Order: sequence, then C-alpha cells, then structure tokens
Amino acid sequence: MTDYITIRKAPGKWSVRSGGAILGETTGALELLEGDLDPVIYFPRGDIAMAFLDRTDKVTHCPHKGDAAHFSIVNKSSVTENAVWSYETPIPAVAEIKEYLAFYPLESIKVEQI
Repeated sequence: MTDYITIRKAPGKWSVRSGGAILGETTGALELLEGDLDPVIYFPRGDIAMAFLDRTDKVTHCPHKGDAAHFSIVNKSSVTENAVWSYETPIPAVAEIKEYLAFYPLESIKVEQI
C-alpha cells in the first residue's frame, strides 16, 4: 500500500522562511517521495519556531499517511492560512514523519537547502 512512498534523510542543511522571517533551520530534515509528486521536505518540529504557527481546524486525510493537522503562519505583517501540515499520528508505514512539519509550496514560503 505504501510501497510508492520513500522517506529518507534530506542531505545537508535546510531552511524555511515566510514573510522574511526564518521559521527554522535543520540538518535533520526528511525528504518524502510519493509516486510522481514533487518531493516534500519535512522539518523536525523541534527545529521550527512554533510561536509563528497557529493550529487551525483543518484536517485532511491521505490514505497512505493518515490525517494531517494544519497550521497557519502568523507574523507581524501577514497570516498565511493553513500553510503547514503535520501527520501527528501517521499510519505505521510512515511513522518516521511523526513530529515533523511540511510547508505548502506557496509564493510567500521558501523551503531551500542552504
């Protein structure tokens, strides 16, 4: 069922920024590859400035990963609604992504290897 999902350590150091604010930097990122979708970088929750994130009521379901909680990014100049997701209780086959956060590829969010 999840044989088309691959999770591996993302090489090097990664950062995520929004509205000019650095939300986090890590050398512990994971790269999730799912079918023919673009790779997604997941950041350890402990390396993200959670003070910028506000949990929302939005929950989405993926049959291969489980239910994803969503967060908005709140900084002094803007709010980016539901821009972050996290599988807080992922299905066992992708348990590595528990306590990790991923960011939607929006114009105001920059996820990059540094």
